Amino acid sequence: MTSTTPGGSATREAAEALTGVETTARSVEEAAAEPLTGITGAQSLVQSLEAVGVEVVFGIPGGAILPAYDPLFDSRVRHVLVRHEQGAGHAATGYAQATGRVGVCMATSGPGATNLVTPLADAYMDSVPMVAITGQVPSAAIGTDAFQEADIRGITMPITKHNFLVTDADEIPQRIAEAFHLAASGRPGPVLVDISKDALQATTDFTWPPRLDLPGYKPTTRPHGKQVREAAALIAAARRPVLYVGGGVIKAQASAELAELTELTGAPVVTTLMARGAFPDSHPQNLGMPGMHGNVTAVTALQKADLLVALGARFDDRVTGQLSSFAPEAKIVHADIDPAEIGKNRKADVPIVGDARETIAELVTALRAERDAGRTPDLSAWWAQLDQWRQKYPLGYDWPEDGALSPQYVIERLGAIAGPDAIYASGVGQHQMWAAQFIKYEKPGTWLNSGGLGTMGYAVPAAMGAKYGCPDTTVWAIDGDGCFQMTNQELATCAIEGIPVKVALINNGNLGMVRQWQTLFYKGRYSNTKLHPVDAEGRPTPVRIPDFVALAEALGCVGLRCESKDDVDAVIEKAMAINDAPVVIDFIVGADAQVWPMVAAGASNDDILAARDVRPVFGDDQV
Repeated sequence: MTSTTPGGSATREAAEALTGVETTARSVEEAAAEPLTGITGAQSLVQSLEAVGVEVVFGIPGGAILPAYDPLFDSRVRHVLVRHEQGAGHAATGYAQATGRVGVCMATSGPGATNLVTPLADAYMDSVPMVAITGQVPSAAIGTDAFQEADIRGITMPITKHNFLVTDADEIPQRIAEAFHLAASGRPGPVLVDISKDALQATTDFTWPPRLDLPGYKPTTRPHGKQVREAAALIAAARRPVLYVGGGVIKAQASAELAELTELTGAPVVTTLMARGAFPDSHPQNLGMPGMHGNVTAVTALQKADLLVALGARFDDRVTGQLSSFAPEAKIVHADIDPAEIGKNRKADVPIVGDARETIAELVTALRAERDAGRTPDLSAWWAQLDQWRQKYPLGYDWPEDGALSPQYVIERLGAIAGPDAIYASGVGQHQMWAAQFIKYEKPGTWLNSGGLGTMGYAVPAAMGAKYGCPDTTVWAIDGDGCFQMTNQELATCAIEGIPVKVALINNGNLGMVRQWQTLFYKGRYSNTKLHPVDAEGRPTPVRIPDFVALAEALGCVGLRCESKDDVDAVIEKAMAINDAPVVIDFIVGADAQVWPMVAAGASNDDILAARDVRPVFGDDQV
């Protein structure tokens, strides 16, 4: 079916642009829709969402957005009624990260819109394609401090890729089309469309596809050939190279190309927190995760490298540590689709602007030419050193001296039992780092977390969105008792909507990562980090507030508890067997387990500690 709107080639061009949006794999003809006349702006909005291929919207109705909910009632777009707008935003993010399609959330004006600020900032930091649709007070009332008015466009300008205020119903299809194109193309990110109530109520005509009007927005996807050849020459000449892989490789769906590049170069690979799963953990060339809580070998390899090939990574402070001392002897090849990232934190010797998949594919071709010319590096000495570090500093953990359950063991067993085909969505804190360290990730899209913003409360709603997008896949939320208490109300949404996520609650009775810092840097003065009742001496009491098993059951879930190592496997397997309701396992673990290795904030990666009270590992080992 093709559009009969005027403009012929312009509408076809717009439709072709829209086929790049990862909502569905529609053809141009399928994306086109019949014109409709004499409908409301709200109907035009819902027609636009259907035309662009939206499957689900996570949201809550309210006064300013209410007109949109009437046509949504009859739409093939499913609406999931969340319990808090923050849950809607994180669910849209989880859906997008798990499926590769644009996630969509909806809220009303004022507090509804401002409750989306955190998930919008989260999606912006982690380059997640998301469209947020908010209602706004009538256009005549904008700027008068009307009831439930907030300048959400101004508020979110620094944390969205772009945003729109729509006060004319005729503009709705165009702005929705542009929002989805912007969210999914180039460097992905969140886009907000704020629509005034009178625009939703006004009479308009609907035509699709609309003309896209985005002057100056032309993301560079194809890398410059000369720079690719220069990068290949540096790789061929390097003796201690490292492929430094960031989340952009997953966003570009470039894992297959990365595998080819890795095999061709023979170089070690490190995958950042946002890139876990981009390259299989089981591959012998994968050194694991670098950074503040990365393993010693990955951190050491970056520090001692003579060449870093950064692919879709941004030289984040959690990876570099003290920037001035990061990888001091390394030349830098930096490939990223966002030119603003190149040279932002570390000067690149060879900057490459382009899509990661296209860049890696061309780099493979250039490296084959280098190899055919006899320029193949000998990395045997480098691998001998890397293997020595791997043997000397393996990831591990100690059991709590008081006999309590080890949180690392719980997460390690969860990963082994649920396996590499499951999706794991983590909250933020110690459990996040243990999940990144001790679960083996073999494929992209199986590890979801809030990396850049570090948002507590992310896990449960993100798991909900992921499970909706991947209904046949087991989805685990790995959460701490602090994070869980921020957004656990979305389990009621899961129970009612038939979204059977599973939650592994790592319950240590404290804000664990903050407690770790208080232990290490504040002389054990545990100011306001205990989450459970304590007696006069500061020791935990037998009373559980809340009782997470009872809470889970009250929210319509199956509640389980585990306090013994001997029961861990059995309770995980019991949860795995339940597929008709959400499940929460309350794992009671020791309060003093800590995340190691660790680079203290602001310290050099040269000062990485393998465990508490151990001197820095660097110094004795030289390349």
